[in-house]
Amino acid sequence: MTAPCAGLTARRPQVPADRLLAGFVPPRHFHEASFDSYRPDPEHPSQERALTRVRQVAEELATPRRRGWFGRRASTPAAIYLDGGFGVGKTHLLAALARAVGPEHAAYGTFVEYTHLVGALGFAPTVRALSHRRLVCIDEFELDDPGDTVLMSRLLRELADHGVALAATSNTLPESLGEGRFAAEDFLREIQALASRFEVLRVDGPDYRHRGAPHAGPGLPDDVVLEAARGVPGATCDRFGDLLEHLRGVHPSRYGALLDGVTLAAVTGTGPVDDQADALRLVVLVDRLYDRDVPVLLGGTGTAGLFDDAMLRGGYRKKYLRALSRLGALADQGRAETGR
Repeated sequence: MTAPCAGLTARRPQVPADRLLAGFVPPRHFHEASFDSYRPDPEHPSQERALTRVRQVAEELATPRRRGWFGRRASTPAAIYLDGGFGVGKTHLLAALARAVGPEHAAYGTFVEYTHLVGALGFAPTVRALSHRRLVCIDEFELDDPGDTVLMSRLLRELADHGVALAATSNTLPESLGEGRFAAEDFLREIQALASRFEVLRVDGPDYRHRGAPHAGPGLPDDVVLEAARGVPGATCDRFGDLLEHLRGVHPSRYGALLDGVTLAAVTGTGPVDDQADALRLVVLVDRLYDRDVPVLLGGTGTAGLFDDAMLRGGYRKKYLRALSRLGALADQGRAETGR
């Protein structure tokens, strides 16, 4: 008889601060991203210009800046913002920049990961830890939460004052492409005091992935999900309601550690999420699953109706659409790997 697989709900990771900080590197999806592997579209010269400028920033950061009074760097650090729609290579360029500067000198994370780091460590310890880096990269800078945006603006200001170079991206919703496509004006308005320091690099072009709106995918029968997961070493199995309840008691900064060693995440009884706080925690878990290329198997109703119409029309719409797209891709991967 096949032994049952353990669940994520049995895990309560304790992550020391140094390990949290060590996780601020490009995700597995972009671990090998480099300037040479970026292919600018000749029909959109802004891609070549952005590549050239980001290369220059990497070269500037290759040599430590001279320190001035109070240990702060004497010259003004670079601050660049890659501005464009989905699928034009902004994240590739950002990851390549971090990789070129090196993991010991560059921190790379999403907007949400930095806000969670502040929540886990506190604001001042986060500033102290990151101020020793030459570069801080922020992918997917989000403008939908005023409180978090003010927090990040303050964090970036403190880091810039310590001489840390900054690089950021953000995304516009797919239907906003064209008129109002770029988010630069919103970004510069929200970071207020730092706006004059940032150099905006436009990256034009179509979505090379041709990604449209995510399509709802039905779930597998729960017994099929369990049977398949039990045959995969390192797989986890959880009931959806139990998983949501467990996430309430785990700080989001530890969701990555929650997935250590997991080769497949199986979830039975998947269904609509009624509470927005639960929905946002689920989004973070999906992002960490996606970063680590962990396939999933979904029972219940799958991704169909996971977030209701009110959520998909609300202020966090972009997050929910991203989660549905990523979860659908991971579910397809899980089915392919288990033959389901």
